[in-house]
Amino acid sequence: MKKIILITLVSFLLGCERTQYGADTFFSTTSYAIARGGEYSFSRNNNKLLVSHNATGIFNSYSFDINTGEMNTITNSESDAIFALSYFPEDERVLVSSDKGGNERNHIFVVEKGGQLTDLTPGKETRASFLGFSSNTKSFYIASNERDSRSMDVYRYATESYEKEFIFKNSQSFEVLEISDNDKYLVLSKSINNKTSHLYIFQFNSDKNVVINITPYPEGEHLFADFSPDSTSVLYMTDREGEFTTLKSVNISSLEEEQVYETDWDISGASFSPQGSNLLVSTNEDATSVLRIFETESMQEISLRGVPNKGIRALTISKDEKVYAYISSSDTSPGDIFLSLNDEQKSRKIASGLSQDINEKDLVTSQVIRYKSFDGLEIPSILYKPAQASKRNKVPALVYVHGGPGGQTRKGYNSNIQFLVNNGYAVIGVNNRGSSGYGKTFYHMDDKQHGEEDLLDVVWAKKYLQGLDWIDSDSIGVMGGSYGGFMTLAAMTFHPDEFEVGIDIFGVSNWIRTLKSIPPWWESFKVALYDEMGDPETDEERHRAISPLFHAKQISKPLLVIQGSNDPRVLQVESDEMVEQVTENGVYVDYLIFSDEGHGFRKKVNRIEAAESMISFLDKCLRKKECN
Repeated sequence: MKKIILITLVSFLLGCERTQYGADTFFSTTSYAIARGGEYSFSRNNNKLLVSHNATGIFNSYSFDINTGEMNTITNSESDAIFALSYFPEDERVLVSSDKGGNERNHIFVVEKGGQLTDLTPGKETRASFLGFSSNTKSFYIASNERDSRSMDVYRYATESYEKEFIFKNSQSFEVLEISDNDKYLVLSKSINNKTSHLYIFQFNSDKNVVINITPYPEGEHLFADFSPDSTSVLYMTDREGEFTTLKSVNISSLEEEQVYETDWDISGASFSPQGSNLLVSTNEDATSVLRIFETESMQEISLRGVPNKGIRALTISKDEKVYAYISSSDTSPGDIFLSLNDEQKSRKIASGLSQDINEKDLVTSQVIRYKSFDGLEIPSILYKPAQASKRNKVPALVYVHGGPGGQTRKGYNSNIQFLVNNGYAVIGVNNRGSSGYGKTFYHMDDKQHGEEDLLDVVWAKKYLQGLDWIDSDSIGVMGGSYGGFMTLAAMTFHPDEFEVGIDIFGVSNWIRTLKSIPPWWESFKVALYDEMGDPETDEERHRAISPLFHAKQISKPLLVIQGSNDPRVLQVESDEMVEQVTENGVYVDYLIFSDEGHGFRKKVNRIEAAESMISFLDKCLRKKECN
């Protein structure tokens, strides 16, 4: 019996051993994205699939041969990311999108048959988006702010000559969403306040030349999903009748509604297949994406040719509905591309995102946990436990705060988190009050109270970690990007004794400036943002009170700050001034700036450098305590 126990113990210990990978190996893992052109993500003969891929370290556009699985290069940029949008319906030309160094001023280009790029939306200040092809494929639609930087107007381009026609003047700064398959309707959105948004219809070639509110309700978020196959109705999601969004359909002419689908969680998206035979509904169920497929007429749930219902990041269907392509991911897999052809009942994998040098078994599956905050409110969170962590081998930990405000940490592959965990750091992704996915009451709990009770949720996450017997309770830091970066700075400022270190990734330090300097193309939902955060013209006192920059003298623990120079949302000056202030305190600060990045880092070489800087900082300042 003793021998058996010993063997079992040895086997257990060996089973806990995981290979540790360097940042260069870890970030050799690649990312795929299927083109956003819907049915035209496939070439006209269904023999090619259009994707974006960062195999070279920079996102470019590629085509997958459906029959051979061979990937062919369409663009080969060495500087700026180029994302695939759509094939042309009748030939091999491709539409792509690209900005400059992450500045979010996207232009639309045609990749001509010879490979050269034609910029359809020139202009230094121009920002454009692709809206789709016309029903007869002789033209396509682009939204652009070339007339007014705050508003996206709509233009129609000739498929052959690229001659453009101005067809909708967006004088009210609506958010432009989609054009119906019959080319008759344009659907628009506008926020009324933080709790209410409406959907509008503009009818082309109408004598009235007006927009019609098709969701004229006093309260509730109304989010566009799709047009019906015959273009007579709009499918949309709304939370006006309960805590979570349900799926409804409204007739454009009569405004009559019907309930389509509801469940106990938020419906996050819905769309019809190209021929209208199926309805695809995605739900956000406790931080996990779940896909359900229904037969349109009967609304009977069906299985669709080997397509799973969990872990689907993207799904596209060919125009004749004979070919399906989807990306499946998990906590330990960044995204594999699968194909289902004709009447095949089993999908086949044609591409894998995980590096061949990484054993997936060395990565960690997260747990959904809940802890009680200072007032007893349960805070849902995602917990990652390193394989080597135990009561006898306690590990340092990080409280990770998502962006937003109003974002959500969800299950699924996160390269930065997996890299940290692989290097022996536990991570808890906090969905503090104000996060999405847990009902509208929870979502609005932090309205005009940011940096207060939601920040206490972050502090109580640390206290939860301290109660775990495999955590080094004296070695807990906090990190986050964007709004999560603000929360990191706020935690280090207003609760200076709680966390041993902080990692701020393009976080807001001065709310007064940030809210006054938001990009002009945010005009369509600026009202909602100000309703949630406060108007910088009238709420300056509160914004000053919660902004870490004005209280930076209170920071006493080591800090790492990472920033992109071209960030249009959180300007570099936010980080510059914060670093200057903390340095004057005599506190240890590392500062990393990427001159060719914006709000998020796309280039692999920069992601590697950022990851290496985080591990170096944490090993030195949190694990070894050498920075105090």
